[in-house]
Amino acid sequence: MVHSNYSPDLVHIQRDWTRTYQALADHNTALRRRLIGLSRRLVQDVPRADQADLRRRAQELS
Repeated sequence: MVHSNYSPDLVHIQRDWTRTYQALADHNTALRRRLIGLSRRLVQDVPRADQADLRRRAQELS
């Protein structure tokens, strides 16, 4: 077992920081993958000349 001069409180804070950082990374990765998939679909199905019009129509729904 490794002994250190760190208080248990600091060790718990570091553990919580690491878990929170990992959760954020996982969440962002999922969002990034979803955005890539949606972008791929839009590029395949919508001609470039029509993309601005599609964005405007989608904005009207918001």
